[in-house]
Amino acid sequence: MGLDPGLRRLALGTLLAAYPGPVPPGWAVDLVAEGLAGHTLFGTNVHDPAQVAASTAALRAGRSDVLVAIDEEGGDVTRLAHATGSPYPGNAALGAVDDRSLTRRVYAAIGAELAALGITVNLAPTVDVNTADENPVIGTRSFGADPVRVAAHSAAAVEGLQAVGVAACAKHFPGHGATVADSHHELPTVDVAPELLRERDLPPFAAVIAAGARAIMTAHIRVPALTGDGPATFSRAVLVDLLRREYGFTGTVITDALEMKGAALAAGGVGPAAVRALAAGADLLCIGAKVDAGLVEHVVAEIVGAITDGRLDRARVEEAAGRTAALAAWVRPAGSPSATLSDALGYDAARLAVRIEGDLIGLERPLVVQLHAASTIAEGRVPWGLGPHLDGLEEVRIVATETDPAALGRLAEGRPIVVVGRHLHRLPGGAALVDALAAAYPVTVVEMGWPGRWRPTGVRAWVTTFGASHANGRAAAEALGLIR
Repeated sequence: MGLDPGLRRLALGTLLAAYPGPVPPGWAVDLVAEGLAGHTLFGTNVHDPAQVAASTAALRAGRSDVLVAIDEEGGDVTRLAHATGSPYPGNAALGAVDDRSLTRRVYAAIGAELAALGITVNLAPTVDVNTADENPVIGTRSFGADPVRVAAHSAAAVEGLQAVGVAACAKHFPGHGATVADSHHELPTVDVAPELLRERDLPPFAAVIAAGARAIMTAHIRVPALTGDGPATFSRAVLVDLLRREYGFTGTVITDALEMKGAALAAGGVGPAAVRALAAGADLLCIGAKVDAGLVEHVVAEIVGAITDGRLDRARVEEAAGRTAALAAWVRPAGSPSATLSDALGYDAARLAVRIEGDLIGLERPLVVQLHAASTIAEGRVPWGLGPHLDGLEEVRIVATETDPAALGRLAEGRPIVVVGRHLHRLPGGAALVDALAAAYPVTVVEMGWPGRWRPTGVRAWVTTFGASHANGRAAAEALGLIR
């Protein structure tokens, strides 16, 4: 026997799927027509603006109020500009500038671009307070380590996006900034009292709720005092008692991708994870990036089975589908935005964020050395560094643990050396290599990741960009005088 059609459509109304390639396959559009809440676009779905607009139009042909979501944070996490790097700095740079109106304008510009392409939900901003320098997944995606500053800029980002009709989804509740593990690969633990969460991690969520954020995303993190052994995504204490009742959020709760190990391993698969998330109070379930029709039908069957055998209350699923439908009604595209902001905005903002410690002298025709740094799953493989902005200068790319400092010195042949890195304080071999180079040669360091507290000894200058977007790279090259 097939699934009950009414229950199947109800279950579909809680799911945010995805599809491979630049053109929505027939099954992706058919599922939208059959009640699927929507799809998330990833870098593999993006080739150019005209193609993206055609894709969203094809999805709307399935159903006019389909949700089309994307992770377009600016900075290090971009889908629209994954081939080149974002023309906007990310949150850490905006937090460093600390101009709330600038943050609002940058997010309004990002939102205007999304709206023009038919994208209705931005899975941004990241509002986590990055209090752990070793955090491997948040870092420059955060506005900073100060809850007050992060709260102010988080609210401004939400206002900017939603002013142009794109729903903001603040993430990751109740706060991913103190973790030293990546929930894409495991279940991180934040073993603190709820009182510390309220003081350190939750103020930005209170601010975005006050600013009218239409959606909030859950975190696949374990907070033992609230969630027990499971992630926040499966915790009624977090999603209902804390988020809804204590903080008064009435919008749509969206899960982080259920294919992530922090959720899937904890539940025994994506299907069981979907059931547990709905039972806990989530409304819209992000299945993940690697999705096909079979996976969607599997998750639907799990939800319908749980409703049928009483493990999942039908009224809870109806409530979830209702909140998702309300989000879709709010963001329904009304055409292209009336105005877009200057393309120069992001580059101007990135310039304001650059911080220089030391003296930028004697940098005529340096050897530029970029240290390899692995990308997180959230970031994807996006180009970064000074390379795209250098005019005829020699650049080498190396692995820190595989490089002899003396060999680089010989290659430089007396020229100054500019070392470009990301998160040098936690890059294997990075700190040792920079210290060894600086002890023997004239070295300037450009840190394009989360800067941390570590500073190398003996360098002529330390330049911090607070991000590795295309805009950040250009700003650093200009500050060093490498763009004439």
